[in-house]
Amino acid sequence: MRLTCVVPAATPSPAGPLDNLASMSYEEARDELVTVVATLEAGGETLEGSLALWERGEALARRCQEWLDGARRRLDAARAAGSSGDDGEPVSASATEENAG
Repeated sequence: MRLTCVVPAATPSPAGPLDNLASMSYEEARDELVTVVATLEAGGETLEGSLALWERGEALARRCQEWLDGARRRLDAARAAGSSGDDGEPVSASATEENAG
């Protein structure tokens, strides 16, 4: 006898649809990801439910990474704009006054 496991494509997650991720803040995505991981670790879900939670968790992790990557780009841009040739050390108020006068 041959057993076949059929996994439905794009099973909707018990935690919510994947299309609402774009509007989630970092904190919302992170908090839901923590809940998904805890639910998976606790066990007790059906195979289909576990797969749906796993997919949701992967999508949430990607959303969190998008936020972190964006924050890194903003920090890099701010540093580049503020450095303009210095050695990366913060400029003190007295050094700024010396250069102005």
